[in-house]
Amino acid sequence: MSIVTQKFKVFSWLLFDFANTSFSVMMVTFVFPLFFKNVICKGEPSGDALWGLSISLSMLLVALISPVLGAAADYSGKRKRFLFVFTITSVVATALLSFSGPGMAVVAVLLFILANMGFEGGLVFYDAYLKELASAKSVGRLSGYGFAMGYLGALSILLLVKPLLSKGIVFSNMPNVQMSFLVAALFFALFAAPLFLVLRDEKKEERPAISFAALSNSIREVKYTVQHIMSYPDLARFLLAYFFYNDAILTVIAFSSIYAQNSLGFTTGELIGFFMLVQTTAIAGSVIFGVVTDKIGPKKTIVITLLIWFVVVIAAIFADSKELFFYTGMLAGLSMGSSQAASRSMMTRLTPKEHVAEFFGFYDGTFGKASAVVGPLVFGFVSAQAGSQKVALASLLLFFTIGLLLMTRVRSVASAPL
Repeated sequence: MSIVTQKFKVFSWLLFDFANTSFSVMMVTFVFPLFFKNVICKGEPSGDALWGLSISLSMLLVALISPVLGAAADYSGKRKRFLFVFTITSVVATALLSFSGPGMAVVAVLLFILANMGFEGGLVFYDAYLKELASAKSVGRLSGYGFAMGYLGALSILLLVKPLLSKGIVFSNMPNVQMSFLVAALFFALFAAPLFLVLRDEKKEERPAISFAALSNSIREVKYTVQHIMSYPDLARFLLAYFFYNDAILTVIAFSSIYAQNSLGFTTGELIGFFMLVQTTAIAGSVIFGVVTDKIGPKKTIVITLLIWFVVVIAAIFADSKELFFYTGMLAGLSMGSSQAASRSMMTRLTPKEHVAEFFGFYDGTFGKASAVVGPLVFGFVSAQAGSQKVALASLLLFFTIGLLLMTRVRSVASAPL
């Protein structure tokens, strides 16, 4: 393989991260959550419950199917086909959400669940390409570059839709907000396309992507993984640590816009500026800590970023001004990109080559997505019982603490199965 061809493959892989983060920032973190609560649900308190249910249910479904589909991709060798199906599902469902409006909560919930399943489920197959595209010495750097490209994509989509959101996410501006969802869908589709044109699946014995034999084999593989995951003690400890600290990170991301608006009174314009600033520092964090990961290893990098998260949460709790919250957001962006990139590098180091897609199914699916089921539910319950989002935010420190303690017991070099 020529150097030019390899670089083009790497670039197409990075460009997919640039593409799909447009969905994350628009539909999960910022615009759609506020549109869903304030417009579709007309500001009713039930909107918070429905939003939490949408996030949790979509993540739960991905957690259940990811290991099976990951094993099916390993068995059939058709990883790209699975990624395409999930990607097109997310793009189409996001485009259809541009037609949602007041009183369409049920339809919007169903479409969002499909869109988020497509986005999150596709990451299982996307991340599995990392081991093929990077050497052991450069995997941390490439993982960091991927997240940096993702945050650059998020920054780009915010700049594109900013004119559409100039009047805020309100009833009077509803057509423009709906148009922003369509822009996000087109952005995702356009910049994801090169990956499907450039990358090729490894050649295997011709097997259908989905068949009775493939599903039976997938179930056997998943059963084997569940029964023998403890045979890889460092992998098992890492996945458990990741479950807890990723739980807290995903909860912060899911509720950041609602917290900023409800607790600190951020306007839509201020929120756009805030998230653009967060994406900028996240780009820097992904690149800088990607290099750091290759120098000191993913374990030490993850520990450092978790300590930064402690500072972020405590600062957010005591933030009494928008200015202070802006600084807190900058630090959150720095730790967000770096912790995610280092975690993906750690998983790559600990994963046996013959089970790449399947084990990444557990990483992105069972552990990653299941944590996103628990976090929002805990945050919402604590907030409702205490009557304070600050108390709910403080509860996340427990998850970071457990994740940090478990992470200190993980060896950064994969151990042989017991």
